[in-house]
Amino acid sequence: MSPSPTPAPEEPAPARLRAIPSRLLAGATLVADRLVGERLAAEGAHKWHFAVLLTLAEAGPASQAGLSRRTGIHRSDMVAVLNDLGDAGCVRRDPDPADRRRNVITLTATGRRRLERLDALIREAQDELLAPLDPAERAELTRLLTALADHHGPAHPGQDEES
Repeated sequence: MSPSPTPAPEEPAPARLRAIPSRLLAGATLVADRLVGERLAAEGAHKWHFAVLLTLAEAGPASQAGLSRRTGIHRSDMVAVLNDLGDAGCVRRDPDPADRRRNVITLTATGRRRLERLDALIREAQDELLAPLDPAERAELTRLLTALADHHGPAHPGQDEES
């Protein structure tokens, strides 16, 4: 059996291709998702858990539909996320006193502690992702990405709008 040929050194993509902003954003997104996903998975969590816990911590109790709208998590997926968080004691579901057909989701003390841990992991992932940038460049990148996101509308188009 002959030895496998040594792979040729990777050649960089053409300069014009490397300078297309949408391509750069897509590549950075893949890295960002991997970094965040790996850290959260090591703790038995995923980004939707973080999004729900953070939203409840900042905005207070909410209906499932309200959480879905605020986080961009589709309503059909929200049930599974809340089941995970409820099973872990991070959230509590109580009947809405104004409409007993709906539940109000509330963050528990366990959920607050879980959010603190996940928040630290997210910060670590951001630090790794943005390592080549100084604090001013990180702030400028965030400003520019926010401008793009604001201009192009909701982060999750097609989200159910019903409450």
